Amino acid sequence: MFWTYLCAKIYALSVSSLSAKNKAVAYWLIIGVVMIIIQTLLGGLTRLTGSGLSITEWNVVTGVLPPLNAQDWAAEFAKYKASPQFQYLNADFTLSDFKYIFFWEWFHRLWARLIGFVFAIPFLYFIVRKYFNKEMVMPLIVLFLLGALQGMVGWIMVASGLTGDAIYVKPTRLAIHFVLAMLLACYVLWFALQLLVSDTQTIVHRGLQRIYLVLFFVLLLQLIYGAFMAGHRAAPAASTWPSINGYWWPENMGTSQNDHPLLENKITIHFIHRGLAYLLFVLTLIATWLAYTVKPASRAISRWRWQPAFWVSVQVLLGILTVLSSKKIVVNQWGLFQTLAQLHQLVAMFFLLSVTVQLYLFRGRKS
Repeated sequence: MFWTYLCAKIYALSVSSLSAKNKAVAYWLIIGVVMIIIQTLLGGLTRLTGSGLSITEWNVVTGVLPPLNAQDWAAEFAKYKASPQFQYLNADFTLSDFKYIFFWEWFHRLWARLIGFVFAIPFLYFIVRKYFNKEMVMPLIVLFLLGALQGMVGWIMVASGLTGDAIYVKPTRLAIHFVLAMLLACYVLWFALQLLVSDTQTIVHRGLQRIYLVLFFVLLLQLIYGAFMAGHRAAPAASTWPSINGYWWPENMGTSQNDHPLLENKITIHFIHRGLAYLLFVLTLIATWLAYTVKPASRAISRWRWQPAFWVSVQVLLGILTVLSSKKIVVNQWGLFQTLAQLHQLVAMFFLLSVTVQLYLFRGRKS
């Protein structure tokens, strides 16, 4: 994976005095970042395949195994048939159709359990072997609390689509689930960078630190609106570019009879999501230009300061192609739109993590 390679390169730039114990903990954390990225992609797959509500219960232990015989499959299918999604959207589903969507949601949950296992077992080993110093205690507590919160929010999100006439999870809860996953990934990466990158590789640059911080928070807002786009299935509502259905300022964006215009109006969401993309593109180019004016720059900064500009450029292009391809969406079929949407999500994560790296490199403390 890209970020494993990135952090391996950053490690090569770090000073030789870093202890073997610190390096072991750092690589454990990097594995966690990679697994969170994969988990988020699996979450995107469950959404794009309509699989997220296929499992109607949260059985932490017994849910590890899928149904193993015809009787078990029939029981699970019966539970799904009682859900609003089946009754209002998928009433024509056969057992074979159900098995397909069940697999993706089951695998998504299985991977979450695997992440817990990968974090817990080495954690116990590191405690026994005294790999952790006192400065690591609080970050580790926060890490596990964030992980537990993410699992809880995941189930609350699924539960929002199992009652009443809901056929999908609530977009606001989808956004919270997604952004929490991204914050967790950034937090784990930051923790790893503290162990892999020496202070001599970072510099004090308050101007760049501020602009990357603004960039980070604008990007978080953009990720929220990306989740709204996904949760509302909003792409086909305006499958044109650069205009929005022929308008530069669409009508009725700020009005809605029953829904919140900023959270549920599909055209408003399109407008904000695209506007934030243009803002991010400009801010990133400015930040990258400023990063290249830093002299003398450490080897780590020189090697990685180009990344945010690269990823935001790819992200904008993928966003445009994803919107344009939404004209040809076929229900319950994987196609070009779904592939581009997954790539769009993946590059968004790379972009966010690259900004996190820049924040770390320019956050240097004066001695």
